[in-house]
Amino acid sequence: MPEPKPAPDPRGGAPRRRRPAPLLFEPPEAVSDPEHFFDLESIEDPRELLGRATELALAFRAAADRAMEFQAVAAAQLADPSRFDRLPDEVIAERAEWTADYARKMIEFGRELMADRTPE
Repeated sequence: MPEPKPAPDPRGGAPRRRRPAPLLFEPPEAVSDPEHFFDLESIEDPRELLGRATELALAFRAAADRAMEFQAVAAAQLADPSRFDRLPDEVIAERAEWTADYARKMIEFGRELMADRTPE
């Protein structure tokens, strides 16, 4: 699936970028130290560092995939023609900072996910 493109800033100008969501399970003192990242900086053994960093990378990939599925389902629900407050694809794209074409693909993906979850 192609990466979403940033939406243009509605006030004009360059596309806006969202800041990543804070990682809520990092201790508050870690946020103040830009070198801190899940305590990886304190691991001296390269074998242990590679193992722990790999675990984190896999966990973040899985979390990103899961979050993308939730985005797709939410987009499909917002675009559902049976809703009285249905949103056009372009509005969904703007809210998610996607292109309209990507929004349509995500809506379709969300519909597929919802259909797979519905028992027949």
